[in-house]
Amino acid sequence: MADTLAPPRSRPEAPAALRRRRGWRREAGRLLEVVALVGLVVTQPLLDVLGHSPDFFLFHRASPADVLLLVALIAIAPTVPFALVGAIGLVAGRVVRAGVHTLLVGLLLAGLAVQIGRHGTPLRGVPLLLLAGVAGAAGAAAHRRWRALGRVLRVAAAGPVVFVGLFLFASPASAVVLPRGHAGAAGVAGAGAHPPVVMIVLDELPLVSLLGPDGKIDATRYPHFAELAAGSTWYRDATGVSGWTPYALPAMLTGRYPAHGVAPHYSQYPDNLFTALGGLYEIKAEESITRLCPPSRCDQPASPQQGLGVLVRESGKLLRQVTAPVDSRADPEDSYRELTRAEAGLDAAEPVPDDPKFRWDTLDDNQPARFTSFLAGLRPSSRPTLHFLHLLMPHSPWAYLPSGAHYAAPEDLPNDGAGWVDLARQRHLAQLGYTDRLIGETLRTLRATGLYDKALILVTADHGVSFLKDWQGRGMDAIHHAADQVAWVPMFVKEPGQRTGRVDDRNWQHVDLLPTILDETHIRVPWRMDGRSAKQSPRGGPDKLFYDRPGEPVTISGGVPSPPAAPAPDPLVGTRIGGKPAGGTATVANLGAFRAVDPARGELPALVWGTVPASVPDGTKLAVAVNGTVGAVVPVVAPDKGGRRFAAFLPDDRLFAAGANRLDIYRIGADRSLRRLALS
Repeated sequence: MADTLAPPRSRPEAPAALRRRRGWRREAGRLLEVVALVGLVVTQPLLDVLGHSPDFFLFHRASPADVLLLVALIAIAPTVPFALVGAIGLVAGRVVRAGVHTLLVGLLLAGLAVQIGRHGTPLRGVPLLLLAGVAGAAGAAAHRRWRALGRVLRVAAAGPVVFVGLFLFASPASAVVLPRGHAGAAGVAGAGAHPPVVMIVLDELPLVSLLGPDGKIDATRYPHFAELAAGSTWYRDATGVSGWTPYALPAMLTGRYPAHGVAPHYSQYPDNLFTALGGLYEIKAEESITRLCPPSRCDQPASPQQGLGVLVRESGKLLRQVTAPVDSRADPEDSYRELTRAEAGLDAAEPVPDDPKFRWDTLDDNQPARFTSFLAGLRPSSRPTLHFLHLLMPHSPWAYLPSGAHYAAPEDLPNDGAGWVDLARQRHLAQLGYTDRLIGETLRTLRATGLYDKALILVTADHGVSFLKDWQGRGMDAIHHAADQVAWVPMFVKEPGQRTGRVDDRNWQHVDLLPTILDETHIRVPWRMDGRSAKQSPRGGPDKLFYDRPGEPVTISGGVPSPPAAPAPDPLVGTRIGGKPAGGTATVANLGAFRAVDPARGELPALVWGTVPASVPDGTKLAVAVNGTVGAVVPVVAPDKGGRRFAAFLPDDRLFAAGANRLDIYRIGADRSLRRLALS
């Protein structure tokens, strides 16, 4: 019998190779666990906020590519530091690596516990951090003991992919990256004239901020708004329909109440002012946090794209808010700031005017870039033209004096609470004074070009804001306690050829704006609107609809608001002080800014902030003087999160001189005696 060869036996795998393969599997599993937890702690909450804030990308002029890169960074980059720490631990050996991984899991679980605790418990600050630390430690111990938890986390590593998919295909922001929808219907021109239309929408401007004690426009503080009112129809009982611009502005430009939480984008609102007039009118639009005018209707010469770096920086600020152990409404709109003409690199709209009542002088560069571009387009044309500007003024962040001079301020300065809400209102009113200058320049330009008499001119604001203590802001709490400040807004309409002003107290709601424009321009549209033209009879009753959330109207009423009582200025403001005894200390954060002031550059240290020793009781009054003249009297308050106990606003340019300026702070005693504090 022939010999047969037995098949070769398989050799057992070398122990070293087996260990390496098992080691790589173990490391891959650990990485997946970290990916899952980072996705829950960072990726999901941040993409959720950004996904519901398409205006964030529209304001920053983000291209689809920018958005995709940002989303990729949010999904991937936060995992990298944890992976690097794990890799370093691997070098130290298996035992150390296992301990490092357990520590990372505990930290990430603690971060997740902070977010869960903030939404599910009344705890905040240090108590919440302590509870989260205990939860993280317990979770890490359980993870080390029971392998099933690790398996669950590894399956959950698919989470970031799911979160990215929801952002790109199901969130309101998806319209910015993947526009969908049909083209809007063009209006049909009817018989009658088609005048030029000039429309300015300001932002975050309560009507009551413009009013004097007599209920009229305060002509002393706001001469150009008073000038506008004197030649137009002032709808005094006008209200916005929402405290949030992404809902309020589309309602104004579509004539429909907010029904769905979608992006303020032409793909979501195809039937709007721009599409209605676009078949007949040339459109020159300067939008800010909306993109309602489709590219087929207009070319928006807006400020340049701000780039991926800006998106990353602002997203980082939002992340700090959504992961903090304190209450915080993460609203990207809070950070929006108009680029100045100098920052955007724009040339002047036109030469300095001869009119001595208005000169930019050396403050030219502080003119907002969007406003500069809008002014440059205010020229007569052989074709009917819509000139549209949505300007984020006097919207926060507040940074301008009435003169147009810029001042620096901490980004995290509180806007509510004792002392802080009063400071916020002062800064708001100062920026409103600067906005008044912009309105004045617009009126001057319209008259100089001959457009003023011919045009339909509309000036309004999308919503207001409450400065009522404990109810500051624009949400429903503010509406319930200060609807007169949040909902009621200025609304001026100057018809072509109108020369005298009048007041109309009909129940105006901002869905009435588009029907009114269409009647004035003799345009008919094929879609239904909720609004009522001012050419029609007024709606019956005083009730109004207001939307904190789309599709959820709240009824408010109240009629034309009365101006709030202005606080009496302290008698020390404006007085000269010198030769007072020393006593006490204060720390001023921006003391160095007073050493070399150059008003010609358009920058002034008009806000002073700092702290005083803990022995100084809350409520103590401080007098703040520049070059010997008191510019403000402010209270000492409990420390804010930045440790500040006072901040003084000095809006009077005349306090400052070129060169070194002397800053003095005095403590006011119960008997009104003054003691000068040593500053550091």
